[in-house]
Amino acid sequence: DGAYDYDLFTIGGGSGGVRGSRWAASQYGAKVAVAELPFKLVSSKFDAGGLGGTCVIRGCVPKKLFIYGSHLQEDLADAAGYGWEIPEGFKPSIDWGKLVQAKDAEVTRLNGIYKKLLDGANVEFHEGYAKVIDAHTVEVNGKRMTAKYICIATGSRAVVLPILGSDLPGVITSDEALTLPKRPDKLVVVGGGYIAVEFAGFFHGYGTEVHLVFRADLPLRGFDEDVRSHLATVLKAKGIHVHSGENPASIEDAGDGKLRFKTDKGTDIVVDNVMFATGRKPNSAEMGLEGAGVEVDPKSGKVIVDEYSKTSVGSIFAIGDVTDRMALTPVALMEGMAMAKTMFGGEPTKPDHENIPSAVFSQPPIGTCGLTEAEAAKKYGSVDVYMSTFKPMKHTMPTGRGDEERVLMKMIVVSEGRDAAGLVVGCHMVGADAAEMMQGIGIAMKGRATKATFDSTVGIHPSSAEEWCTMRTKTRTTTA
Repeated sequence: DGAYDYDLFTIGGGSGGVRGSRWAASQYGAKVAVAELPFKLVSSKFDAGGLGGTCVIRGCVPKKLFIYGSHLQEDLADAAGYGWEIPEGFKPSIDWGKLVQAKDAEVTRLNGIYKKLLDGANVEFHEGYAKVIDAHTVEVNGKRMTAKYICIATGSRAVVLPILGSDLPGVITSDEALTLPKRPDKLVVVGGGYIAVEFAGFFHGYGTEVHLVFRADLPLRGFDEDVRSHLATVLKAKGIHVHSGENPASIEDAGDGKLRFKTDKGTDIVVDNVMFATGRKPNSAEMGLEGAGVEVDPKSGKVIVDEYSKTSVGSIFAIGDVTDRMALTPVALMEGMAMAKTMFGGEPTKPDHENIPSAVFSQPPIGTCGLTEAEAAKKYGSVDVYMSTFKPMKHTMPTGRGDEERVLMKMIVVSEGRDAAGLVVGCHMVGADAAEMMQGIGIAMKGRATKATFDSTVGIHPSSAEEWCTMRTKTRTTTA
């Protein structure tokens, strides 16, 4: 309406911020600007970021590329089981520098594409650190601009536990792990979440001796218990050193560029790097939010929003990881589009966080959608559990790797006599192609598929996926 410089000013040019901004400009004709830090592979709070954000530059994308390349040794082992002659003692060697260089080139290309996407939608780009001055004013590089709406889409940053020696050279997070100049021979990964198990998996695949250290008895807190225990068994079968129930105590300089890592249970190892994968903290500090009246959780740093992604200040919204709702790229995209529709589409729209399929690219990967068994029993009172574990067909041949590739599939169904009886409310899988399968399962669950729907669907044979259509025998019933 001319009263402001922009209709929308977005702080943060990651997946959510770029999508919400593009959507507001291209679908609704809004005048939009985005602020983001200069592009660098490793981020810093005030000077290094880049369009594309964590996911594209130092998260999902480069991680998945590293994972693709880490399977070669297993593929060679499998080949021998299929009659291929592998020379005695043959061991492929990795040119780590070449791998990192190729990944850097792809990430740099994607960063450029994000700039083109903004340009194509006529979104203005301001490079620099942005702060909120008040409900309608932002400042970038000393320049103040006004906007009808402000969107906070600043993501999250990796956290390093403040233990003795955690500031030593060679102590890293996922940021630096993806840019290491040489492959570590020995690596400690601290943490039991999805980032920890993914990085442990690919470094192991490239030949690093990996020690995975976490304080719980099983990895992946918050995931279904059967998934957690199945993955723990498989990680050990693969040869990853799993130290459960241990807390990091200290890190010391061991000389020769090595680090001595100790836990409270007596583990004492000398390694090349210690990687902290102990969670991420919403990136909301030192942005002027509290001064502008935006409510921020003092403990976690998350920006508090309502169901429309609106903060305590009516003109300021927040989406993506900075809100700490579901820290997933496609969720941030959805929140961005819903926000744009709320602001400019004349239709207040809530992002829908129910039945969102997701994957953990551990080795083997995990796919999950809906509720865990415990959550489902609590919500519906009683659920029937269908479960299948098997050696996948590929490893019925003598690959020698059947134990480390065992598949788990689990379906959770509301029990007879309950509201929504027969509804499939949770699907969980550990095994090859879990992510690819779970996308389709997610569509079915979004359409409120019942157990009868799955049972009446003809399976694709031979495939692991057909198991979803043939789980006829109930494993157990679980009540709240």
